[in-house]
Amino acid sequence: MSSSSNSGSADSEYEHFSEKNVSEQDKITRFLFDKANIRGEIANLNKVWQSMQTNHNYPDIIRNYLGEVVAASVLLSATLKFEGSMTIQASGDGALTLMVVECRNDFGVRGVAKYEEVLPEEADLKSLLGDGNLVITIEQAKTRERYQGIVALEGNSIAEFLEGYLIRSEQLETRIFLASDDKAVGGLLLQQLPGQSDDEDSWDRITHLGSTIKQEELLGLDTKEILHRLYHEEDIRLFDPAAIYFKCTCSREKVTNMLRSISHQEASDIIKEQGNISVDCEFCGKEYQFDEIDIAGIFTEHSQTSDPSIRH
Repeated sequence: MSSSSNSGSADSEYEHFSEKNVSEQDKITRFLFDKANIRGEIANLNKVWQSMQTNHNYPDIIRNYLGEVVAASVLLSATLKFEGSMTIQASGDGALTLMVVECRNDFGVRGVAKYEEVLPEEADLKSLLGDGNLVITIEQAKTRERYQGIVALEGNSIAEFLEGYLIRSEQLETRIFLASDDKAVGGLLLQQLPGQSDDEDSWDRITHLGSTIKQEELLGLDTKEILHRLYHEEDIRLFDPAAIYFKCTCSREKVTNMLRSISHQEASDIIKEQGNISVDCEFCGKEYQFDEIDIAGIFTEHSQTSDPSIRH
């Protein structure tokens, strides 16, 4: 196994991922099989995943499914060229009503799940979601352009849903392996690149070996240990890892804009009843409070900017 930062045309698309002093616990690492048109990625999240759970007390089954979506979002983001955010949202009319995870191009990630108070004792993912769908949204930060893809719920896991989507939308054979518990999240992605390979059996061989990975290995082994365990007989080029970190994009300004969607009278009525308006971010738990003076200022400013007769 060789290690590389960047060299030659085959490496140029990966240059922006290179990052030094990356935590061993929260990182994504890419690699290429030198003698096959196959790329791979391994994601490890420990402290980041624990931070994402700080303000939530998820039941084990909900937590584990959300963790798989977190790992999948990081893996998919690493295959794309974009500046902005990619969101994976699964929703339905079942006991698991919503899972949404956002991963930015620099691997800042956040996520949340919503669910009914009473959950079935034993249920697979499809049963928990009920009649629902999975949507991938990519938003470019500079242009605000959005691309949205609907993922068919074919299979019975996040990995199977996404594998089917990628072969249909991108025409790229992909295998994804995910694992999650209360301490860590792990993921392995293998993807066949366009072009002919001298090794015709490489895809079947490499994906078969990948399928032998165990959950405890994805969660507990380092990237190099995983690659040695699976592919010690293959020629692999390993790239510098990139850091994954917990990033919530909530702000007082965004909450202020949200409050402008209700009327001044409604906001004032809430202030009279409760003393203030308190809004908690569902992702990070941060609390934003607004008193009577804040609300008056918000709606005074809003009325001035919306009145075309007023000029500054």
